Amino acid sequence: MSVFAAPGAYDRAITVFSPDGRLFQVEYALETVNRGATILGLACSEGVVLGAEEKIESSLQDQNFSWKLYEVDGHLGAAVVGLGSDARILIDQARIYAQSNQLMYDEPIDVEVISKRIGDIKQLYTQHAGVRPFGVSIIFGGIDKTGNRIFQTDPSGTYRGYKAIAVGVGKETVEKILKAEYKDEMNLEDATKLVVKSLVKALESREEHPRIKIAVVPAATKKLKMLTVAEIEAHQRNIEGSGAQ
Repeated sequence: MSVFAAPGAYDRAITVFSPDGRLFQVEYALETVNRGATILGLACSEGVVLGAEEKIESSLQDQNFSWKLYEVDGHLGAAVVGLGSDARILIDQARIYAQSNQLMYDEPIDVEVISKRIGDIKQLYTQHAGVRPFGVSIIFGGIDKTGNRIFQTDPSGTYRGYKAIAVGVGKETVEKILKAEYKDEMNLEDATKLVVKSLVKALESREEHPRIKIAVVPAATKKLKMLTVAEIEAHQRNIEGSGAQ
């Protein structure tokens, strides 16, 4: 390991690379994401599914309100992990891009296009003094003219496409399940069950009990739908009843 590996003065300014080629502020932002609640996106033959853990702060909270899953446009949703305030600003920007695209080109924005534009904003905040990186990762999922798409952006501004992707503290647990059970040809119902199961197992591994929120975008309708608490609980009961490992 390089003798310059310790942060020292190199973590005080976002614009300064350490001698071994690292931007520590970006790495710190990535660590914020890695310690956040688990989010998950999955594309299948019949659409896409987004899922997230949401920790209940109070028994008086509105169960229907979501702060990890967002509707960006009718055909497009997003799951976020990291600093919620950062996520809210970027989601607002994504919604503006989606509406501008509709007005300019008279068609819904592609999932990759919006992922790239949000990635561009994030990257900009890694190369200017006096700012900090956005401490949030976003999974965009939706249906566009290219198909059923899932993209993930991280605090560095990088974005990539996936068939299925998990981010956050339960990533390792979820990815193990996805690698074993994900199939390209699975239908939307089976994909939803797999997302719920993955999040349940991630929570069980940490002995925690936040609620689960799920959104689906069927290819048949291209309209995002947030599942109700009752619908999600029904999936959870089926998982418990089947004794799935």
